[in-house]
Amino acid sequence: MLVKLKTFSLLGIDAVAVDVEVDNSGSGKPKTTIVGLPETTVKESAYRVDRAIVNSGFRHSVHPVVVNLAPADIPKQATSFDLPIALGMITDNRPYLPKRLHEYAIIGELALDGSTRPCKGVIAMALAAAKIEGLKGIIVPYENGPEAAVVDGVDVVPVSHLCEAVAFLTGELEIEPLPFTGGTVFSELANYDIDFADVRGQETAKRALAVAAAGGHNVLMIGPPGTGKTMLAKRFPTVLPDLTLAEALETTRIYSVLGRMRADVPLIATRPFREPHHTISEAGLVGGGSPPAPGEISMAHNGVLFLDELPEFNRRTLEVLRQPLEDGKVTIARANQSSSFPANFILIAALNPCPCGYRTDPRRACRCSPIQIEKYMSRISGPLLDRIDIHLEVPPLDYAELSSKRAGTSSADIRTQVLAARKIQEKRFARSRARYNADMSHRQIQIFCKIDAEGDRILEKAMRDYGLSARAHDKILRIARTIADLDQAESISNTHLFEAVNYRTLDRKLWGKDK
Repeated sequence: MLVKLKTFSLLGIDAVAVDVEVDNSGSGKPKTTIVGLPETTVKESAYRVDRAIVNSGFRHSVHPVVVNLAPADIPKQATSFDLPIALGMITDNRPYLPKRLHEYAIIGELALDGSTRPCKGVIAMALAAAKIEGLKGIIVPYENGPEAAVVDGVDVVPVSHLCEAVAFLTGELEIEPLPFTGGTVFSELANYDIDFADVRGQETAKRALAVAAAGGHNVLMIGPPGTGKTMLAKRFPTVLPDLTLAEALETTRIYSVLGRMRADVPLIATRPFREPHHTISEAGLVGGGSPPAPGEISMAHNGVLFLDELPEFNRRTLEVLRQPLEDGKVTIARANQSSSFPANFILIAALNPCPCGYRTDPRRACRCSPIQIEKYMSRISGPLLDRIDIHLEVPPLDYAELSSKRAGTSSADIRTQVLAARKIQEKRFARSRARYNADMSHRQIQIFCKIDAEGDRILEKAMRDYGLSARAHDKILRIARTIADLDQAESISNTHLFEAVNYRTLDRKLWGKDK
């Protein structure tokens, strides 16, 4: 008899519906054959399933079994096919098909004793199941239950053993679907343990980061070691608007596919903060492999990517960031497959002003030669630098600032300003693909970033003195627009423009235009 079940296969970060067709109508020696472009892990499923069926007390087929995974042109590589294949083989020996067999999609890995094991990408599969008409729910391993339950619109049935799954499908056992917990879990986990008030001094840096958060601008922080660059960067997500539930699911899906979810955290409810080491490879940063898998920039989607000691990264590795910074996504092409992953993040980079780190520290002597400094700074290309909106100098603090008992600007204070500015942008871009000022196209800049004649002279002088590119010209106007939004101003004033220009002056001071 031919039995058909519904399951899913991962393709990048998306789940694709797969039909598991099990047939034992042939004659010959008992043997399980899996076809439909299975990878090694799926081919090995035949051995796990055979032992799980026998060890769970069910009778194995005495005929050859053929398992077809359709569509056959999509590679199948997950261990999540174990449970649907086993249920298909057990059902194939019954005189009738359980009604529930066609109402539920089934995923899960099996141990040799028949118990279920968690698998990757459950959220992606639950999201896909919710979109399939006629599908009531999804059967998942017990440990994956809380993760799948954050998806609305689909019944999640957790099972801990093959016997439970069989009993549920035949109606011998009633398993109550897990209640939708997305809203509850989201509110419980959406909080931070750190605050900008922890950072002593550096009010100018906090102001620049408020501008970056308000407009979605990328930031480059330059300063000697120990000035608080890393502390500032780690607290940056605390001033960004809360993730929406849709954004949280989108981010969580990426971590779920990569198997990076913690058992006690079924949903990523805070802005992700990723800080890869400078030895990371190109594939590790932007994604890669065969089949392609997401990298660090996709794990930072809807959050922050922090690159500390920027010149220490391989230059080729940094160059691959150029396209994602512009497009908000990364496309990885292979001979037989092309995958696109979301990568809409705010980049925060930090570096020392020279190899020894003390070029701009008035208390320490720099021993680096001009050639060493030039070689150090040349590791960062001009095109990449142009894509970073705000260049921020973080100076060393004196003892009075470090020992001050006065509380600094808190995350709550900055966040209030950021949310007000974001609300203005939400209205501004209501009918546009852009979401923040940093996303504005050249045409939108001409509409929303108008300046008067005096402002035009200020910008012209800055372009000439600092040798800025056309891209830097547009970024100054975008930043000025964000500063005006923070001030709740309808138009860009000269004060706003001066502050925006000031965030680009490090082009000249550190990249050799004014030596």
